[in-house]
Amino acid sequence: MKRGWQKPMNKRLPRNKKELKTLRSSLRKNMPAPEVILWQKIRNGQLGIRFRRQYSIENYILDFCAPAIGLVIEIDGDSHYLNEQARLRDQIRDKTLTKQGIKVLRFTNREIMENLDGVLSKILESTPS
Repeated sequence: MKRGWQKPMNKRLPRNKKELKTLRSSLRKNMPAPEVILWQKIRNGQLGIRFRRQYSIENYILDFCAPAIGLVIEIDGDSHYLNEQARLRDQIRDKTLTKQGIKVLRFTNREIMENLDGVLSKILESTPS
């Protein structure tokens, strides 16, 4: 197995709850520019992995998720770094997902906008060979 690879997601966690469907749809229609840019590079299996956008696990709506390999990608704007509560929520979310065998990759808006190739390389390093 490649370094950083996680086993496929635990099937016990609730996925794509019906009560979150409207919110997930709204988030897909109103994605910030960094999410749109990354989505254009990872959609349709371009990296050899099928990602879903605005996928939910439990009550968390994730920016991008590859359920088959247990990989989540989160794109964080300034609010995640300027707000202590947002940072704590992110830590709790990451810990909950990690306990279920899900690997979480976090990138800043700035990383997406200024170093997209580096971001794509990190994503590829986190996938099975």
